[in-house]
Amino acid sequence: METMYVSDKVKDLPPYLFSRLNKRKEELQAKGMDVIDLGIGAPDLPTPKFIIDKLCEEVQLPKNHRYSSYDGCKDFREAVAYFYKHHYGVELDPNSEILTLIGSKEGIANLIQACINPGDTVLIPDPGYPVYQTATHLAGGHSVYFPLDADNGYVPLYNQIKEENKKAAKLLFLNYPGNPTAATVELNTFLETVTFAKENGIAVVHDAAYDLVTFDGYKSPSILQVPNAKEVAVEFGSLSKSFNMTGWRIGYVVGNKELIKALHTLKSNIDTSQFLPIQIAAAHALRSDLSDVKKHGEIFKERMERMYQGLIEAGLEVEKPRGSIFIWSKIPKGYTSAEFSERLLEDVGVIVTPGTAFGPSGEGYIRISLSVQLDRIDEVIRRIKEFTSKGVSS
Repeated sequence: METMYVSDKVKDLPPYLFSRLNKRKEELQAKGMDVIDLGIGAPDLPTPKFIIDKLCEEVQLPKNHRYSSYDGCKDFREAVAYFYKHHYGVELDPNSEILTLIGSKEGIANLIQACINPGDTVLIPDPGYPVYQTATHLAGGHSVYFPLDADNGYVPLYNQIKEENKKAAKLLFLNYPGNPTAATVELNTFLETVTFAKENGIAVVHDAAYDLVTFDGYKSPSILQVPNAKEVAVEFGSLSKSFNMTGWRIGYVVGNKELIKALHTLKSNIDTSQFLPIQIAAAHALRSDLSDVKKHGEIFKERMERMYQGLIEAGLEVEKPRGSIFIWSKIPKGYTSAEFSERLLEDVGVIVTPGTAFGPSGEGYIRISLSVQLDRIDEVIRRIKEFTSKGVSS
């Protein structure tokens, strides 16, 4: 088939992995297989009722059916500032240091487009969220992976980044609690990052999509808690995972004024922010006491404990996470990540994500989402035990 109407950068873009997994799932389901999907990170818990009620109230008002301002409604931006002040002790100016997003994924992709020129270098964690690399590709940039490994707790080792890459880099991405590794860090990691960024003239982008999904008393820090971090850093936040609002598509970016202004300029030419009632309902969520977030966190913790124990019993090597909605597990010897994931799906109807979907250092691992109820987790464990007990087929 001719592709004369398609740009080279789109032709060179691989299909989004989760789209391909979903297609295969539908094919197997059509044949009667009971498929349990632990691939994509989409919380199955409901959006809290008080947020839905606020949306229903606001959607009735004709004044909310007009365009939003390009930087998002003032109520939402002030609510983000309130959240950062009360949760992190960080002061933000709603008018210059906060921008409303149609979900943080959109914001991340557009920030790269707004900040780099073709040929510019972006430092990307490996393993890491695939959008960092694909968005850099679409912007004509050059992705350079910096490996994260289990022996070092999946924290960046800046002294191992080559000098030429330090000098060439314009942006650096971090993500904690991590996707896919579920790694967590303390504030000293961000202090080291800000110091590294200032020394090398690099802007830092911290993706904090899972900041409120934490366990056992752990509290995820904000990079903006580092003194003067706003000189080099922005942080992306999302209500998708913390408030189970994935389909609502609402998020924000906070921090460095220059980066936010660049993103605002780009976005004002391609979108008109999110539907106003969604922004107002999200503001209501951010000003809440976070009790629903804590309840949902306990549910994810119970699922994590059950899945963790089951995987250990099945003979897999797993680190117990302190945050996120994922478990990052080693696979048995004799498989690649892709082979193990494919066999799990085809043989026992369980979808997990091969570690290589997140970069070369993901080889030997799978990512498992905690997005199903306990009875289905028990069934997943039973199937994985059944699969691993058979050993590696020749």
